[in-house]
Amino acid sequence: MDQGRVELRMSSPSIIPNDHLDRDFYIVLEDFSSGAAFRETDEGIDYPTFISGLLRGEYARVLRVVAFNPAEGWSRDASEDVARELERRVSAEGREASDSLQDFIEGQLGRKIGVQLPLPLQI
Repeated sequence: MDQGRVELRMSSPSIIPNDHLDRDFYIVLEDFSSGAAFRETDEGIDYPTFISGLLRGEYARVLRVVAFNPAEGWSRDASEDVARELERRVSAEGREASDSLQDFIEGQLGRKIGVQLPLPLQI
């Protein structure tokens, strides 16, 4: 280091507190008539509230759901997990799912919702 020169290293704090980032977030790839686009969810939304919103029809044509956690540094396609939870809630609560939500669930799980899978018969 040059004796005549002093180097200062300063780090600026994040404008977003870290505790706000240490949670799971969800974005939805939705099909619009003009094409598909990602729609974000509210920052404070938790998983059960997100699922309830899907069941209420807050998204018209869901293609995919992406989950991510900035603090942990991961992201993943959560579409199949979301479809399973939607199917479970529809069945358990006796709800009706919209046609587009049924399309999403069936597309992710490869089967129609509400249809019991055949059990193998033992003779």
